[in-house]
Amino acid sequence: MNVIPAERLTGAFATADADIASRSQSAATAAKSAMWAQLGILTAFWAYVMLSNVLYARGMSATLDPKGSEHFFASWQARVVQHLLLYPALIVCVWASRRIGWRFAWRTWPTQIALALIFSALGTPVLGLSEVLVGEQAHAGAQSVPWRMASMVHDAKSPLWVASTTSFLLAYGFCLALIMGYVLVQRFRDSELRLAALERAWSSARLAALRMQLSPHTLFNLLHTIRGNIVWDPPAAQSMIVHLGDLLRRLLAAGELDFSELPGELQFARLYLQLQQQRFADRLGIVLPDNETVPGAWVPSLILQPLIENAVVHGLARHDGPVEIRVETETTVDQLLLRVVNTMAPDAVAGADGIGLRNVRERLALHFGDRAGFSAGPDRSNQWVAQIRLPWLRHPPRQ
Repeated sequence: MNVIPAERLTGAFATADADIASRSQSAATAAKSAMWAQLGILTAFWAYVMLSNVLYARGMSATLDPKGSEHFFASWQARVVQHLLLYPALIVCVWASRRIGWRFAWRTWPTQIALALIFSALGTPVLGLSEVLVGEQAHAGAQSVPWRMASMVHDAKSPLWVASTTSFLLAYGFCLALIMGYVLVQRFRDSELRLAALERAWSSARLAALRMQLSPHTLFNLLHTIRGNIVWDPPAAQSMIVHLGDLLRRLLAAGELDFSELPGELQFARLYLQLQQQRFADRLGIVLPDNETVPGAWVPSLILQPLIENAVVHGLARHDGPVEIRVETETTVDQLLLRVVNTMAPDAVAGADGIGLRNVRERLALHFGDRAGFSAGPDRSNQWVAQIRLPWLRHPPRQ
């Protein structure tokens, strides 16, 4: 039974604890930021309600009492104090409403309605208290009846109280709707971010799986190549095994990266083709671009390898004639073209895409979407042409 050292366990637990602490701190920071944002929305809207009520009362007072002798409406100072006193109650009611939520309507809706009515009914008593605090006396109607808080409590059917409650009920409803709308927008944005993160994670996992698919595929082809020389030419087989070790080191290193430089890709293709050429020296010819003429571009790692393997396997099949494999590069203003061309048997018939070609299509789609394309098939001169079209990346993308 394998025993895991205590140091490794301690290090793993410490890393996990640090990761959990970092995530908890990020969540706490996000929650605090959202709380301050909601408080800002609440404050701005309540300031608007206060300003509109003050302006409305002053306008109506100027219309009904131009001389200012009857005092149909409370002064603007009293109304400002009223809204300042109601502000903490508004915060408490909105916080309680958010805590209660809206699920289980038979239980939450009566509580939500009760909170709204309680807050709205405070408007008139608090206005009376505000008039006392600013040292003024309000009058109701043309009869100039003194306005007392106690009388308002006992006379719950007062039309003015009902009108005030209705007005503040609408303001409370709009305020609560703003907060709930902000929360819903935040949740939608967070869900979109999580969805984007999941899509990126899925793409990364899919690309990793596709790259891992290339390694055994290439290895099996190379081992099959060496097996053919073990009996007939042991020294050549030994040389090929040494060559294979260097090739596999490059293959494993390239398989861990999403992108690599085009000259490195061509160097890997050169090593692979030279290894194949040791087995088919009398039949296989290779033509690769000079390193000095290769454009400085970044391409998906091992993107050429399946095409070159396909050219070797299918180019040499069904005939004993010579086969030439040629790799070409071409650039335009913002695109890079990569071609792998190989001769075919005269009577060869194009079949369905194998593992390698499907791998290339999927990786290009995951990396670039519609900005890249891939085509493969015979041309008029009985050559198989596999062409990749992708954006010309002059700088390394984020890996």
